[in-house]
Amino acid sequence: MAKNNHPIGIFDSGYGGLTVFRSIRDFLPQYDYLYLGDNARAPYGNRSFDTVYEYTLQSVEWFFKQGCPLVILACNTASAKALRTIQQNDLAQRYPDKRVLGVIRPTAEVIAGYSRSGKIGILGTIGTINSQSYCIEINHFSPSTTVYQQACPMWVPFIENGSHIGNEMDYFIESDLKALFEQNAEIDTILLGCTHYPLIIDKIRQYVPPHVTIVSQGNIVASSLVDYLLRHPDMASRLTKNGMTEFCTTDDPVNFATQGRMFLDEEIEAKHVRL
Repeated sequence: MAKNNHPIGIFDSGYGGLTVFRSIRDFLPQYDYLYLGDNARAPYGNRSFDTVYEYTLQSVEWFFKQGCPLVILACNTASAKALRTIQQNDLAQRYPDKRVLGVIRPTAEVIAGYSRSGKIGILGTIGTINSQSYCIEINHFSPSTTVYQQACPMWVPFIENGSHIGNEMDYFIESDLKALFEQNAEIDTILLGCTHYPLIIDKIRQYVPPHVTIVSQGNIVASSLVDYLLRHPDMASRLTKNGMTEFCTTDDPVNFATQGRMFLDEEIEAKHVRL
């Protein structure tokens, strides 16, 4: 991407953020985008808070060097474990003119509106679930809503290996959903708290009651970004609008392009970068 371009940065530990990026680009096709997958160090889900913060900050600073004034952490684990520290410490002290946004807060703002029973289930990585971020944020916006969480540690490895196409991971999907509903049978809304999970939404539907609403984050995050840019015209004016996208990965770009096709549903090209 040209040096004088100022794209919106989209970050994920791997491929899952492509599902969020697809929605963002659908809502805001005029902007330039720079996507980075830290595939060489993925998955983030089982890593410590300190490690996720370190990796995420390195990636955010890489975006800043590429000219991105705004970065979206399209990764629930990074949003849960690193975003607050980056916003309160690093941006405030060293990058006051930059902004980094996540996927948890905009989702938490609206998720209660999908539920009639006031009982919501969250599916996510171990890191996201253990952070309690969704419980805290949803309680902030909707104190009367009860949140039940279930970690699904095997889902991302299966999806990133392309093993979700057949029936290999069905046992884990069924068992994790059973464990969720054993916490409360009145759960009527399930949030897919990992950007990988929309790829298996049809499989998930097979193991939940038909009245249960399954919510993925893409359109929620995209709608929130539209609102953010309307409320911050100064930031919107700094972003370039040529409709261009560039994909980067810290691992093999050929493999990224092949796997990324599943998430984005289109042919892509990627290049390798070092952080």
